[in-house]
Amino acid sequence: MAKRKKDPVQSNSLADNVHIKGAGKVKEEIITETLTGNFMPYAMSIILSRAIPEIDGFKPSHRKLLYTMYNMGLLQGGTVKSANIVGRTMQLNPHGDAAIYETMIRLSRGNETLLYPYVESKGNFGKAYSKNMMYAASRYTEAKLAPICHELFDDIKLDTVDFVDNYDNTMKEPTLLPVTFPSILCNVNTGIAAGMASSIASFNLGELCETTIALIKNPQHEISETLLAPDFVGGGYILYDKEELEKIYSTGRGSLRVRAKYSYDKKYNCIDVTEIPPTTTAEAIIDKIVELVKGNKIKELSDVRDETDLKGLRITLDLKRGIDPDKLMAKLYKLTPLEDSFSCNFNVLIKGCPKVMGVGEILGNWIDFRLECVRRRTQFNLNKKAERLHLLEGLEKILLDIDKAIKIIRETDSEAEVVPNLMIGFGIDKVQAEYVAEIKLRHLNREYILKRTKDIETLKGEIDDLNAILSSNNKMKRIIINELNEVSKKYSSNRKSEILYQVEEYDEAQVNVAEDYPVTLFITREGYLNKIKTANLRMSGEQKVKEGDVVIRTYECSNRDELLVFTDKAQVYKSKVDDFPDSKASQLGTYVAGKLEMDADEKVVFIAVVREYKGYMIFAFENGKVAKVDVKSYQTKTNRKKLINAYSAKVPLACCEYIEEDTEFVLCSTNGRMLILNTGAITPKETKNTIGVSVMTQKRGHRLESMHLYKEGEFEKAWRFRTKNLPAAGALPGPADNTAQITF
Repeated sequence: MAKRKKDPVQSNSLADNVHIKGAGKVKEEIITETLTGNFMPYAMSIILSRAIPEIDGFKPSHRKLLYTMYNMGLLQGGTVKSANIVGRTMQLNPHGDAAIYETMIRLSRGNETLLYPYVESKGNFGKAYSKNMMYAASRYTEAKLAPICHELFDDIKLDTVDFVDNYDNTMKEPTLLPVTFPSILCNVNTGIAAGMASSIASFNLGELCETTIALIKNPQHEISETLLAPDFVGGGYILYDKEELEKIYSTGRGSLRVRAKYSYDKKYNCIDVTEIPPTTTAEAIIDKIVELVKGNKIKELSDVRDETDLKGLRITLDLKRGIDPDKLMAKLYKLTPLEDSFSCNFNVLIKGCPKVMGVGEILGNWIDFRLECVRRRTQFNLNKKAERLHLLEGLEKILLDIDKAIKIIRETDSEAEVVPNLMIGFGIDKVQAEYVAEIKLRHLNREYILKRTKDIETLKGEIDDLNAILSSNNKMKRIIINELNEVSKKYSSNRKSEILYQVEEYDEAQVNVAEDYPVTLFITREGYLNKIKTANLRMSGEQKVKEGDVVIRTYECSNRDELLVFTDKAQVYKSKVDDFPDSKASQLGTYVAGKLEMDADEKVVFIAVVREYKGYMIFAFENGKVAKVDVKSYQTKTNRKKLINAYSAKVPLACCEYIEEDTEFVLCSTNGRMLILNTGAITPKETKNTIGVSVMTQKRGHRLESMHLYKEGEFEKAWRFRTKNLPAAGALPGPADNTAQITF
């Protein structure tokens, strides 16, 4: 058989790989050095270039988008396709069209994320308060800059901020925008970096400008006097907490509670929620309400639906008859995101360094930033006017002898010698001579020159004013104050979030009160509970149970009573009778283990019905010991549903009972003996898992089997079954004794 020839190219390639320098060697590195060299640059990039806003109130992605729109001339005129804007922005922001478009969505008026949006939108830009209302593709929507963007860009060409090269060095972009108002605190701004995050609340522009002006005039100004509280685009109620607000204003950290705003429609017996906290969505609220309804924790509603339309957000809650809407909303505020907390973390980049600051410190840094912008703008204007004055002064000298200037130009042999000859003839410098030489022949008349030179005195006065501004911080501060007053006058509006100074807190004892009516509980051996209104029992037939099951206990109680469900895992589940639905005798009832979400192999051993936490739980163990536990040990201040170590698990439990006061029980052993026990002889314990005291002695191979309440006349000679001293063995019943037992 002929052998296949080796591919010379492949052979050479393999040979080259064999001789790769360092191939196959393991290099040991110190993990700290690797993290420092690889992760730290990435972390710094996120902090400085993505997630944390700077003193102008923008992240780089925001700034690049808005500056691109400004260069496109979108501060005036009509809207253009969003896809066009996104494509042009990629010259500054190389992170992809999807990320750029999402940035524009957030900045738009239509999305309703910002209190003072920077982008006017046309088309479907989605809604911040709804995760299901998605925005349309960029090819369908249009946008332009909002009028408030004049305050971002009017000074940008006056050398107020630095410019740097973009990522491929083909164009320039600003490092900051010369905002004329503290935009850093005007809009919600959140971001997560590496090892740090930022979450800035929005404030009313009028209040913010007033506070900034007050701080310029008096750095010791009390901020809370003019800045009442944050203000959110979605409105709602802000629950006023003076201490927490002072903490936010001074440290930049803290949280504030925001409630949804609602109205009650008496005609249709429904609640309309029209404003919600900024940290949630309509779908999250509805999902939580549905969950609570399914869990039988909210019974006052017959329906909940989202009726949001072009007019705005609306969540409608249909009430059952006779329900107080205010009490229900107090309950929903506690249990659902209709009341939520906005966490503040005012982390801002100041000269490239992240720093968490209070409102006063942020405004102080913004004032310093704006002072530098005003200084640079003033210097730029001064330089321009000085240049203009210099040219006009040269032109003024021409006025002395226009004919001489024409003669010099006419008699000059070469074009290159015109400027030097003018400089010699009139005693002007090169810049002035260039300006004179470029004047058209038609302008070489006295009228034209007089018109131009007439502004010299005016320019000198303006230059003196500009120099005075540069030499005085107070004058620059006065300029900033005037600008802030103008901004407030143009763009401020009434508060959208109403402040609640007195808050009605949710009181579970009052709000979550179940309807009080008598019921009868039927509990079966297999762990089913059937609740039937006592008034309906007469019309009911025989209680239905599963095949092989039997009713072992019947309780007559109130719908407001509580249930303590003890299991074979030494745990107790707390519930309310009201948590179980009303049923009929023809139905099986509710499977308790499933209702209370017990473990798969957990079984119910006893259910106690408790109206008030008075009395005792009696636990009888197979070794003959009995524990008496005060039922108050199972009372909890919080809404805990499960308690572990409900009784001792060291010895198997024979049975247990709940008694409101001391009584007598009959203990029964597998050896046939019985003992009457008065529970008053046992000292009660606060510890739930106490092992108890020895009551009935057991012979080897026998155990305590059951316990039931003693009934008068049960034994012919009851004294035989009583004893003065414990433990005792008990006595064997005689032929005349009624030995019928009630066991569980």
